[in-house]
Amino acid sequence: MTTLELADIIGIISFALSGFLIAIHYKLDILGVFISAFLTALGGGVIRDAIAGRTPYIFSHDLPIILVVATVLIALVFKLHKISNLEGKTAFILLDAIGLSSFAITGSLVAIESEFNFLGIVILAFLTAVGGGTTRDILINKIPFILVSEFYATVAMSIGVIIYILNAFNQISLFNLTIVFVFGTIFRLLAYYRKWHLPKL
Repeated sequence: MTTLELADIIGIISFALSGFLIAIHYKLDILGVFISAFLTALGGGVIRDAIAGRTPYIFSHDLPIILVVATVLIALVFKLHKISNLEGKTAFILLDAIGLSSFAITGSLVAIESEFNFLGIVILAFLTAVGGGTTRDILINKIPFILVSEFYATVAMSIGVIIYILNAFNQISLFNLTIVFVFGTIFRLLAYYRKWHLPKL
């Protein structure tokens, strides 16, 4: 299993659960729950692959779909939807941070494979990490999370910048990407708990 595939799997599971919990919060029916989970987990990857001129990963591999369905079913079996205010609990925030970092890394790596420049790498990191959640928010008539959240999209773009620098010095390795992953996750958690925001006009 490659680093890209591993990061993708981690991101899919994390964001599928995130989409599930958002759907429960907005009292969607069972179809809405699955659509929310699928959009959150896979939407960013489809956007990423479309821009990179690749066949979307979910159209050629069954694993992403299996992961999303399994995540939703396990969440239902363990009755996570019965827990009040789960979105505000540390476990949910951590999963979301993990998904954000994982997908920002996969977006950056796909951009590098496609020989994108600096801007392309940062944009693909951004779109892969937030594209699915933004699409979901628009669908349920909610202000996209990235427009009001504490340093969310900023974390994804920061990861893109770091991976661009690592690639420029031929330092892309599992060890270094793991460090970037940990950095992105901690950065997001600190931003959430310390309420860091970009300036508002």
